[in-house]
Amino acid sequence: MSGTRVAVVAHLKKSLGGGLDELRRRVADEDVADVLWYEVPKSRKAPKKVLRAVDEGAELVLVWGGDGMVQRCVDALVGSEVPVAIIPAGTANLLAHNLGIPEDLAEAVRIAFHGRRRSLDLGKLNGEHFAVMAGVGFDADMIDDVDRGAKDRLGRLAYVRAGLRQVRAGTTPLRIEVDGTEWFDGEASCVLLGNVGRITGGIPAFDDARPDDGWLEVGVATATGAMQWARTLGRMAVGRSDESPFVRITRARKVRITLSSPTMYELDGGARDLVTKIKAKVVPGALTVCVPADRDAEQAAP
Repeated sequence: MSGTRVAVVAHLKKSLGGGLDELRRRVADEDVADVLWYEVPKSRKAPKKVLRAVDEGAELVLVWGGDGMVQRCVDALVGSEVPVAIIPAGTANLLAHNLGIPEDLAEAVRIAFHGRRRSLDLGKLNGEHFAVMAGVGFDADMIDDVDRGAKDRLGRLAYVRAGLRQVRAGTTPLRIEVDGTEWFDGEASCVLLGNVGRITGGIPAFDDARPDDGWLEVGVATATGAMQWARTLGRMAVGRSDESPFVRITRARKVRITLSSPTMYELDGGARDLVTKIKAKVVPGALTVCVPADRDAEQAAP
């Protein structure tokens, strides 16, 4: 990709390999025409940098950070047709894992410049795009319960610890419409909208999901308490999620969720405000991403 103008948008508090200095060296080794370099202290500050990079003619955007950082950048890139390369420097790195991008700086940079360009769908929820999953209930509460310090100290175990605290939470009355038809009306502990299949720990939440099939996966869980959640997660780990008595799964192009009381939701691992209504839809082919040349998403290792 000699002669390409490249932008790097990096989360300062994330790390991988030899850090940002090593990333600079490896990008320079690719003999690019120009490098636009932006560093941000928080992921919410990344979209302005991405938009500036596009305005300044970036032909490829490398995103250094976790799923939250990637989500913010992806949301800003929609409509630009500029491809994104993920440098998985976060904690869970779910999109990278689903796409077969390893937590290895040298290999991630190689994929950025010499991998295959793949068109992916995105979800759009309450006006904001997401690449991995969105959640209401248990999932969102768990993410909100994980503070940055815990993630820095414990890594993925921080999510496990938070999850163990949240299994005691109850259910919420809610209603879900799928493509204009009522699909669920009752008490639920968690609702997930998925663009890919695997969640934290490599567990397949949506066994049939593909990020380029024009659909969003929709899952609702009714499990409560440690015992039911253990059965649910165990079934997800060793069999199909929809074989659990506490899980119901379908797919949709549009989803509307009505909640009985203000409830927090999350997008790609980032907690959002309390809402009583959620509108989501799939946006086919909204993003071009750099992936390994010899692997598809469904072949990615956990």
